[in-house]
Amino acid sequence: MRTISAVLANRSVRASLIAVVAIALIVAPLILPAFTNQTLVRIGVYAVAILGLNIVMGYTGQVNLGQIFFVGLGAYVAAYGVNHDWNILLVFVAACVIPGIVGLFVALAAARLGGLAIAMVTIALPIVGVPLAKRLDEFTGGSQGTSARFTDAPDWSGLYNDQWQFYIVLLVTAAAFLLARNLVRGRYGRSFGVVRENEAVAASMGISPYRTKVLAFTVASIFGGASGFLYLAAVQYTSPETLSFGHSISLVAAMVIGGAGSITGALIGGAYYVFVPQLTNAIDPNLTAISQGAILLAVLFLLPQGLVSLPRVIRRLARRRTAPSTPSGKPPQNSPVHHPTTEAAVREGLETQRGKIDHED
Repeated sequence: MRTISAVLANRSVRASLIAVVAIALIVAPLILPAFTNQTLVRIGVYAVAILGLNIVMGYTGQVNLGQIFFVGLGAYVAAYGVNHDWNILLVFVAACVIPGIVGLFVALAAARLGGLAIAMVTIALPIVGVPLAKRLDEFTGGSQGTSARFTDAPDWSGLYNDQWQFYIVLLVTAAAFLLARNLVRGRYGRSFGVVRENEAVAASMGISPYRTKVLAFTVASIFGGASGFLYLAAVQYTSPETLSFGHSISLVAAMVIGGAGSITGALIGGAYYVFVPQLTNAIDPNLTAISQGAILLAVLFLLPQGLVSLPRVIRRLARRRTAPSTPSGKPPQNSPVHHPTTEAAVREGLETQRGKIDHED
């Protein structure tokens, strides 16, 4: 009975916390200044891109250094659809599906490769994408890029543009994180984990490493396309610079710093991607790259599992500090030496183990 009440209490606390966060996110754009709303919007944009990258790299253990290509492709598809007066829902679907199809074809060719080979394939995506976007000026606007306005707040809403954009990004980002959470916690997520640990073991369990890697890469491409749609919604402009390989490396660094193999880590990575360049530019624009590299190295040395592991590390250090120390030469108080009989020691050990199981339940 005590265990059930504890579980219910945990669930009710979790539900209450989710409700508070949801209400805060809904109310926040109405009271925050425009600059803050725009900053939060950009965090949501890049968090979705990092979320897709996390699925293929953090959960499946594959290399993908070309995620920014799918972000840029999604932005270009969205701009083309808006400028040709497509329905906005059709624009969103196309911005997700077309990068997903391209990602599927790339994965079908590259998933059988491993190590440096697949890294080279994904590196080629943004390197080829930039000159391609410049040449296809009929669709992309060439080197000058293209603009598309479709997120101005309608008159009936009574909202400012930054508030309306915030709600659009919030809706898509929340849906993306919910879908990713259900994916990695289900059957496919278990397959991702087995393939990441050992492909031979996965094959012996009836899991196809090839199909699993293709699925992960395709899902990551779809999330990249959704991020591109959000990018256009926030910036209302895109150019070949959007597909720059440097941005792709920054996305990988943000994923590692936020926490690979963590849904929450993707959100932290999005905040890092937005805030850290602003911070380093404010300190010294000439040392931006060096400052970001130093931050990356510091996080990797102190928190190898990313910033998402910081609360766990703090709890572990607190336990060590509060753990009772025993004098040298004397056994601890719960040592079997103090029990009158072996039977009593076994009984106490079983009761202790049963208490741990009840606590975990």
